[in-house]
Amino acid sequence: MALGLIFRSFALALGQLSDPRFRRVFLLGIGLTLALLIGITAGAVWLINQVTPEEAWLPILGEVRWLNDLFSWGAAFLLLFMSTFLMIPVASAITSLFLDEVADAVEARHYLDLPRTGSVSFGDALRDTVNFFGLLVVVNLAAIVLYLFFPPAAPLIFWAVNGFLLGREYFTMVAMRWVDRRTASDLRRQYRAIIWAAGTLMAIPLSVPLLNLLVPILGAATFTHLYHALTRRQHGTSSPHRPR
Repeated sequence: MALGLIFRSFALALGQLSDPRFRRVFLLGIGLTLALLIGITAGAVWLINQVTPEEAWLPILGEVRWLNDLFSWGAAFLLLFMSTFLMIPVASAITSLFLDEVADAVEARHYLDLPRTGSVSFGDALRDTVNFFGLLVVVNLAAIVLYLFFPPAAPLIFWAVNGFLLGREYFTMVAMRWVDRRTASDLRRQYRAIIWAAGTLMAIPLSVPLLNLLVPILGAATFTHLYHALTRRQHGTSSPHRPR
């Protein structure tokens, strides 16, 4: 029953990927990520140019005038190389700031009988995104120890760990559109097994290049369906918790 609910929610989310509002959030996340990474690279090169002298004396080589260019180009290539690894987590973090719009689109298409709810404030969204990104990094760094001790199980550990974190984040984000933070936490604990399983389904595409960029959008849409299905089943009614 629970798995059927999860896969139905995921199928509905996949069916709405062509929605212009989904596409807008996706392109916005990618665009802002590229702008941020390019800005950081340009800023780093400018800073190096400011602090590196045009002329310097080196042992054996003597006086050189190319040190500034060497450091600038080296920093640029290093940051561009690092960007290939930073693209996914940074894009996910930035996209998460706009996932409320994805939930709006899902509810506007599939839950017309519901009253309109207020959006999560940008300040709350930013705080939750920063906290989630930090937690994601710390937990995954800690999980490296488990990868070393249990190499064959590394993919399963990766999916389980990130599935727990993704489920926690996306369910809370959707729930807080309707209830306060404490009630959202209570609901998350009540349905933790289902939420973890659904989050694991979201974590599997994280290891697939390009597809992993869609995870935040699919996660928000899937958990919007899942939240309404669980609360309707809990209360035996067509309406979820009332808006905050």
